[in-house]
Amino acid sequence: MAVLSIALRKAKSKLEPFKFSATSTIRLLRKLPSLALLCLTLVISLASNAQTISNTETDLALLKQLMPDADSFSAKQGQPPVFEAYRHNAESGADELMGYAFLTADLPPEEIGYSGPINVLVGMDLSGTLSSIKVIHYNESYMSIRGDFLSTEGFQRQFKNKNISEGFRVGRDVDGVSRASITSWAVSRGIRNAARRVTRAYIQDPSKLNSQGATALEQIARLSWQEMIDIGLVRKQTIIMDDASELELTYAFIGEEALGELMVGAGDYSRAEREASGRVSEGQMLLVGIGGNSSTPFRQERLALQQGEDISPLPRRRFVYVGSADAGRLKDQMRFAGAIVLTSDIDITRPFSIIYSTGSGLDDRENLHALEYTLPDVVLAQVQGLPFEDPDFIPAEFVDEFESPEGLARLLEAVPWVQVLALIGLLSLVMISFLRKSSRLRWLTLVLTLGYLGFWDGGFLSVSHIINAMKVGPSMFLNDLPILIIVVFTLITTLLWGRVFCSSLCPFGALQDILTRIMPKRTQVKVPQAIHDKALYIKYVILAFIIVMALVQSDLSVFQYFEPFGTLFYRSTSVLLWVILIALLLASAVVKRFYCRYACPLGASLGVLSLLAAPFRIKRVAQCDICKVCEHACPTGAIRSAEIDFKECVRCDVCEIKLIDEAGVCQHSVEKLKGKLNQWQPIEVVEVA
Repeated sequence: MAVLSIALRKAKSKLEPFKFSATSTIRLLRKLPSLALLCLTLVISLASNAQTISNTETDLALLKQLMPDADSFSAKQGQPPVFEAYRHNAESGADELMGYAFLTADLPPEEIGYSGPINVLVGMDLSGTLSSIKVIHYNESYMSIRGDFLSTEGFQRQFKNKNISEGFRVGRDVDGVSRASITSWAVSRGIRNAARRVTRAYIQDPSKLNSQGATALEQIARLSWQEMIDIGLVRKQTIIMDDASELELTYAFIGEEALGELMVGAGDYSRAEREASGRVSEGQMLLVGIGGNSSTPFRQERLALQQGEDISPLPRRRFVYVGSADAGRLKDQMRFAGAIVLTSDIDITRPFSIIYSTGSGLDDRENLHALEYTLPDVVLAQVQGLPFEDPDFIPAEFVDEFESPEGLARLLEAVPWVQVLALIGLLSLVMISFLRKSSRLRWLTLVLTLGYLGFWDGGFLSVSHIINAMKVGPSMFLNDLPILIIVVFTLITTLLWGRVFCSSLCPFGALQDILTRIMPKRTQVKVPQAIHDKALYIKYVILAFIIVMALVQSDLSVFQYFEPFGTLFYRSTSVLLWVILIALLLASAVVKRFYCRYACPLGASLGVLSLLAAPFRIKRVAQCDICKVCEHACPTGAIRSAEIDFKECVRCDVCEIKLIDEAGVCQHSVEKLKGKLNQWQPIEVVEVA
């Protein structure tokens, strides 16, 4: 708490001198980088401010309350750290291990409540069954520091005798605290995840656990997305709309937790499961992926289910948003995903049909598009917790693909060559326009980048690629050739020339340049240099914050709040994200590349990378000492007279086009510059004897 107190005192001292006036507002803006660092300090201190348990007399009493049948406890030890609980055997005279006690904070990643992580002390026997829990610390409000509303009668008690094989779903398996559903979910999932990790680490006999289809899941996990489609685990439906555009719908059963996390990622599955439990009291989820180039947006109310004769419209409450398809097996396979919460009338052991209407309603039979879906045996085995042993489940052609020319040929056949060729064509145009310093070609490139990489393909880079590469390694790019090409292109061009990606290959950067182009010049504002020089470091603070959060809370996604292009190009359903996007677009309409200057974490990372090498930097000539033309035209404010802040330069060609590269001199003569400079004075040369 000392770090937190110091940080709060510093923040207070920074804010106290300011009143709400124009002058003090400017002073406050100048303090933004330091205030942002203070906020980052607060986050880190809160994340690490979990109470712990030792072997003091008070804590031993707490452990005894947790596991009353235990006679003694060991010191906290092992990896992950646990207290071993022992019962004395009167017959043998020896102490026998009977279970474990552990803190959820010792088994990251922690589940996040409304305001931060919640530390829970858990007791568990050797069969994976909980004996009791005790909330040790949480910080959901200034008045709720120890216990408080999580001590609501019955909430903690209901975890007693729960086995780790259960879902721990609030609203279904666990009754949540009224008006504290986020907190309830954090406690419930945090307990479950920590207990499962302890079980895997310390309980050696698998027969003591209620294992749910481990063999089935292992076989499913071996498959790539395309292999899941080929085998039938995933079904795709292409619907031709009236204007000949296509709506692509993808279906996959995710009604079992481990399977759902494999398919969509743990974070997105958890959020979807929370929302589903909050809306309905029963039902398993069926993934609905949305893609294609349809000009008519997907509407969930057009969905229906059929098993037997009757067609049942899908109520709005039975469709939940899953995510932007940026995790799990569906990563980058679609624009975004939702899920149908199946009703109890649907028997998942029998085939059923998913129907999408492009007409006036379900009575318009000619415009109903149905796809029959049957859960594969391996999925049923996973759902029902049964073993699955089928040696022919994965066809031989999917095993050891690189060990034969035929396997390599199949991999090459799976490459989306149309997408790859289109991308190569775009990258070629980027380099031609950049090397030729052609303004017309660059604007053509920007339009194509915005249309293709932004709205059509959605294959642009994100800071999430950097974070995931830190966790998984570069191998994460090897199964996605288009992304791999963009990554390699970005690394090479950044190291040689600087932020070429930001100039012409970032669709959101292209959108900002287009906004600047179409907005009247009288509406555009130049940020005072003193404010700009400090505010540009905000994006580096944001980058540091994202990296720290990824290390401290690896399951907590914060990218979407700092990368608004995902909201626009993937059409997020979050009102908050749209508010952030609109605010940034309005700011970018009046300040050139506002987002690139002050808020883009990917641009910050490329700026740091460009400083490592970039031998081909922009040339400066003698006229640059007095010329202000390039400085005024620079969209990121990177130029100050003859000096260029290279980490902020996006290689937009604006200043380079104004230079004659072959001669190495400015296109503008000194006489011409006199008319452009309001207070130009000739330099008097005095000869010194």
